[in-house]
Amino acid sequence: MLVMQADTMFWDSLVFDGIDGVDVDAVTVAFGRADIVARGRATGGVCPDCGRSSNRVHGSYQRRLKDLPLAGQSVVICLTVRRFICDAADCPRRTFAEPFARLTTPHARLTSRLGHALERVGLALAGRAGARLTARLGFRAGRMTLLRKVMALPDPQPGTPRVLGVDDFAIRRGQTYSTVLTCGETHRVVDVLPTRDSAPLAVWLANHPGVEIICRDRAGAYAEGARIGAPTAVQVADRFHLWQGIGRAVETCVAAHRECLNASTPLTKMAVEAPSNTKVPAGPDLDGRRAQRKKAAHALVHNLLAQGHSRRGIARHLGWSLNTVLRYARAVDWQDTLCENRPRPTRLDPYKPYLERRFAAGCTSVTRLDHELLAENAPVTYQMVRAYIATLRAAPATAPPPPPTVRQVAGWLTRHPATLSEDDRTDLKNVLADAVTLLGV
Repeated sequence: MLVMQADTMFWDSLVFDGIDGVDVDAVTVAFGRADIVARGRATGGVCPDCGRSSNRVHGSYQRRLKDLPLAGQSVVICLTVRRFICDAADCPRRTFAEPFARLTTPHARLTSRLGHALERVGLALAGRAGARLTARLGFRAGRMTLLRKVMALPDPQPGTPRVLGVDDFAIRRGQTYSTVLTCGETHRVVDVLPTRDSAPLAVWLANHPGVEIICRDRAGAYAEGARIGAPTAVQVADRFHLWQGIGRAVETCVAAHRECLNASTPLTKMAVEAPSNTKVPAGPDLDGRRAQRKKAAHALVHNLLAQGHSRRGIARHLGWSLNTVLRYARAVDWQDTLCENRPRPTRLDPYKPYLERRFAAGCTSVTRLDHELLAENAPVTYQMVRAYIATLRAAPATAPPPPPTVRQVAGWLTRHPATLSEDDRTDLKNVLADAVTLLGV
């Protein structure tokens, strides 16, 4: 602990620079905190109600004010505040506190300069982020303290803008709407009107002369209100509503060519392919458990045959059927007993390549594919098509990307070409190749 009572002028100039009327009595530095004991220098005060001065002291009390940190040390000012007696008989106030207007405000627990610092942090970072920053800067403050500081700031009083933006906004979408007025040069909100009718706008413009340009949407009520309230002002459509109108027009034009966006592989005459194109499955597994059982059974049957047993006797001895023993006996090598599990041919086999092409093109509707096959007099049933499409859906093959939407194409057409990605340019080129009339958009 370090207690310093000498050289109070140094602490006066260091801590209370620019603040007159405060003397430092003692400074105590301990455990990362500096406690500064201070008191007022004035011999009297002025009553805030009647304005008369008084030097009669009624009493005193202590105020602890948190201040900005000093050399990494948190600072607390222990301020002795005197109360003076007002001698005026006609004054309703009997006592009043010694004022420290440049140091702090009434009832505050921190100095004005610390309060200004918290306001700046709150305006820049708001609650939680600002609280983390204040802890790093050495004057820790909670998030609600920062938010209260920001909310206590007076709202700026903007003047009459030269360029006024007028637009509506929904307080409750579809039910309650109001009008927001903004400055077209600073992009700040100027005022909010209770409705989106013409009368409130006309009254506001009449009470705020000086508006030269009114940027508005195409609502008739705003046009009438601007014409009544500011007849000399120039009415223009703002950039947002111009782009909105252009976007809607382009979207309507693209929607008229929707079939070009959804164009898929055209339906051609189905060429019935022979089942010979069916993929040949892989050979049997010679190392599996089934193969080992076949190998052992083949060796057992041939050993019994070598001992002179008949085929019927071997079947009775082993408890197998005669056909099983005959199959092993006729096989020269045990590998001949392994048969490949080839799928049985079905009536759908000639049409499977077509179904695979249509599925890869994005057509996954079983009903639609079944109708296409029936239109070609294919001898298939709905259940056969559904079962095969289910196997295609379970396959790990990636489905083709969906066609671009109307809004996507409208966005490609209205955006600057330099902002489009390479994929967007390619997709737009393909769309324009199918819809030539969109080239003029």
